[in-house]
Amino acid sequence: MAEKSKILVVGGTGYIGKFIVEASVKAGHPTFALVRENTVSDPVKGKLVEDFRNLGVTLLHGDLHDHESLVKAIKQVDVVISTVGNMQLADQTKLITAIKEAGNVKRFFPSEFGNDVDRVNAVEPAKSSFSIKAQIRRAVEAEGIPHTYVASNCFAGYFLTTLCQPGVSVPPRDKLTILGDGNAKAVFNKETDIATFTIKAVDDPRTLNKVLYIRPPKNTYSFNELVALWEKLIGKTLDKVYFPEDQLLKNIQEAPLPLNIVLAINHSVFVNGDQTNFAIEPSFGVEASELYPDVKYTTVEEYLHQFV
Repeated sequence: MAEKSKILVVGGTGYIGKFIVEASVKAGHPTFALVRENTVSDPVKGKLVEDFRNLGVTLLHGDLHDHESLVKAIKQVDVVISTVGNMQLADQTKLITAIKEAGNVKRFFPSEFGNDVDRVNAVEPAKSSFSIKAQIRRAVEAEGIPHTYVASNCFAGYFLTTLCQPGVSVPPRDKLTILGDGNAKAVFNKETDIATFTIKAVDDPRTLNKVLYIRPPKNTYSFNELVALWEKLIGKTLDKVYFPEDQLLKNIQEAPLPLNIVLAINHSVFVNGDQTNFAIEPSFGVEASELYPDVKYTTVEEYLHQFV
């Protein structure tokens, strides 16, 4: 059995980052997390850092804006997974420079974990957010860095918990709004499963220089199908209001930040169907549930059961 790659997670205290760190440890990889000095004293993130330490994660102090600290951290590992948030996406160029200088990285996963940014047709301001991720991809490729891009589609914790309804914390039981005609299909994955699939791909030659799509058939639903499933689970028919595309586009233009980004992403996913309106070709991508049939992922139906 080949030795498992050493993994460095950059942005490990972020939303998806913490799941990636835990999955890496669970899969038996020597796991490292890059943490800023001030993160340790942050009440919420400091607690996470303590949890990481208890899991056996090696904490490395560093910062995207401190080149030496990055090179030093990267030289200790084989694989770098970035899970930095939206505001830091462009700063990943600094990570690319450090990876290039360190010269030892077998695989780099830039911060993606959403739509495939080379195959979206989004309106502003989501368009700009996606294009930053695409620019990072081009920079990785230009430097010849071995990579995998993870298109994990919708986080269940964001989208299924609310059935995409603004201002609620559980799926509604009386009425809800459906964007567009409700027929475009989207994909909903539990965060722990996204992390498990990502870590599986780390040492897999089949995912090298490819997009890893997490698109299990059992988690692919149109908005109409999702609502019908929820109605079946609770044994009740909801009042459904269809929100036309032109009205949504108008709202996107008028809404303040960051609401306009959220609305524009919803338009891309639920009106355009940008997560599913193309076939995954072997030339550029692979599908996670096909590659790793041993992973018992949580289905949309199982996920919704907890709210019944």
